[in-house]
Amino acid sequence: MKALFAVLFLMAINSWTILCFWHDKSRAIAGGRRIRESDLLGLAMLGGSPGALLARRWFRHKTRKEPFSTQLMIITVVQAGLLIGWFLL
Repeated sequence: MKALFAVLFLMAINSWTILCFWHDKSRAIAGGRRIRESDLLGLAMLGGSPGALLARRWFRHKTRKEPFSTQLMIITVVQAGLLIGWFLL
């Protein structure tokens, strides 16, 4: 049951992250009000880092933006390390 909840949560947070990146890209093109980078990074930190990485590639959004790119990579590496460590225990 816990595993199912975890999978559903990760699917939801990654879908939401992709939608937020798309929405931010749309606003950037239109010159509208943007989504804060801290909010996008927060979604990645909650487990949406795979969605953030996919959205960056799909929408070509925030690919060269610093320090955003570095912070996203740090979040992703830390999460990957935690996941690997969890499976090895």
